[in-house]
Amino acid sequence: MATLSPATRGSTILASATANQWLNAAVVATGRTVAFTTPNNYAARLSSLLSLRGHKPLWCPTLIVNPTPQTLAPHISPPPSLEAFAAVAFTSRAGIVSFSDAVDGIEGPLLSSDGEDFLIAAIGKDAELLGEEFLLKICSDLDRTKIIVPPVPTPTGLVEALGPGLGRKVLCPVPLVIGVEEPPVVPTFLRELEASGWVAVKAGAYETRWAGPECAEAIVGEEVLDGMIFTSTAEVEGLLKGLKELGWDWEMVRGRWPELLVAAHGPVTAAGAERLGVGVDVVGSRFDSFQGVVDALDLRWEGPR
Repeated sequence: MATLSPATRGSTILASATANQWLNAAVVATGRTVAFTTPNNYAARLSSLLSLRGHKPLWCPTLIVNPTPQTLAPHISPPPSLEAFAAVAFTSRAGIVSFSDAVDGIEGPLLSSDGEDFLIAAIGKDAELLGEEFLLKICSDLDRTKIIVPPVPTPTGLVEALGPGLGRKVLCPVPLVIGVEEPPVVPTFLRELEASGWVAVKAGAYETRWAGPECAEAIVGEEVLDGMIFTSTAEVEGLLKGLKELGWDWEMVRGRWPELLVAAHGPVTAAGAERLGVGVDVVGSRFDSFQGVVDALDLRWEGPR
């Protein structure tokens, strides 16, 4: 089991504490306390939404996400290596960031201006990162690249939106999971692509690591806890590991805060949490952004306190 060095763990906890102090000063004293375990790449967005609703955000990251563009580079360089693919499918924002970082280290566009349409697929709000600057790094002819954003913002929706593969290759920048069990989301996504006729090429684009044994301290030390948001199954496992390090388990959390509402960003996360023994009370019905899960919490609470 891989864990972080003491120095890394310490800096992570300090960053989390500093962020929480800043957030606490920005909300009204009557707001509900909502903990969330989201990694740093999504934390600011969710914090802002909670603050705007008058809630007190409590950031307790159980995972650390680090881009590893060096592991992607062999798949896309030297140009025109990407010509071997018909598409690239991103299942996360971190994958797009890492891909962009990898491309920055390569001289010239990855594709020629002539050839079949090249599909670039992303989910929900992540597609906002696929702007003109990003596309021009891939091909100087913007007409050759086609953005695919599925109406159902899930990996399965991504497969459906890509359509039949017909034996073509699709590059899949996915995480290397360290310190927690790999959730079934990515393996299922790759299997569904293969079943749809694609040749899925798995490429490690970033590391998702457990944040270490202190990751649950902010939650355990909280006096009042009204809600908790999970945005991935790995976050749930990371929290359970952190609780165990402190001599806690999920039943103790429920016992201390019996009115706690647990929310999942979408059905995939909800199913993963339930599989790990964490009951989910509400699920965001609109999971292309965090707005959906915050809406679901507020609806259950029937408006501000």
